[in-house]
Amino acid sequence: MSITVFSHPACMQHQVTEIHPEEPARLSAINDQIIRSGLELAISQRDGTPATQEQLYHAHDVNYVNEIFNKAPTEGHVWLDPDTLMTPGSLQAALYAAGCGINAVDEVMQGENARAFCVVRPPGHHATHDQAMGFCIFNNIAVAATYAMANYDLERVAIIDFDVHHGNGTEDIFMGDERVLLCSSFQHPFYPDTGADTISPHIINSPMPAGTGGSEWRTEVKNRWLPAIDHFKPELILVSAGFDGHAEDDMGNFNLREEDYLWIAKRLKEMAERHCGGRVLAMLEGGYDHSSLGRSVVAFIKGLI
Repeated sequence: MSITVFSHPACMQHQVTEIHPEEPARLSAINDQIIRSGLELAISQRDGTPATQEQLYHAHDVNYVNEIFNKAPTEGHVWLDPDTLMTPGSLQAALYAAGCGINAVDEVMQGENARAFCVVRPPGHHATHDQAMGFCIFNNIAVAATYAMANYDLERVAIIDFDVHHGNGTEDIFMGDERVLLCSSFQHPFYPDTGADTISPHIINSPMPAGTGGSEWRTEVKNRWLPAIDHFKPELILVSAGFDGHAEDDMGNFNLREEDYLWIAKRLKEMAERHCGGRVLAMLEGGYDHSSLGRSVVAFIKGLI
């Protein structure tokens, strides 16, 4: 069994300012490293299709989705929040980013490969039910989860988020939905300054201090996340795969390395094989140092394979 990697050239059309870290070159760095590593010979690569407004409505407020469509500029740019802007190609990029997650759900549920990785941008896990923020327009992983539950009658979906920033948007969308187990590690205190005080039986937040390294992080995952996943028995595992916790990425202050991303991919694959026919779907979130991003994505994909 291999892994299917979904992407689309439209994801490169979200053009940001010259100094904005969430830039098209992120995807080029990943693709270059996949080729350099020889991994392209072991994976299937497919173009995704765009999400529809109706599919977005399952995760987002109808008025919010419609507002994004209405605000999409034909020239210049529009700021949605202090970190998040839209340019003429942004709406299409966001639709393809969310759509790749939907395609990946179909792939792992009924295709040749039970594992998929979506190389997409803009990222999604900060987008709440009704608000864009933190570089995110639509919450890609939430769109994938709601699509999976609606179209495949799933009752238990696990979402694992190891971005260096708390996935506040995903938490906001699923706070009242016990069909979703959310496990999230993040630097605290740090943007967006949420998650440390969350109390919920189906949300396991792991706020960790600046300087956290692989040993401490793996211990947290082993002691809290893996037993919770085992108890939950998910029918599908989704991953918000943010690689800005790498020691070389100055967007955060974690000290994770490629071997840590390889390690968690292997653990999630084991959990998936135990509970849900090996089905794991990961979507790119953060990761802004191009070299470490490319290497980390390759390590994670290798772990899934």
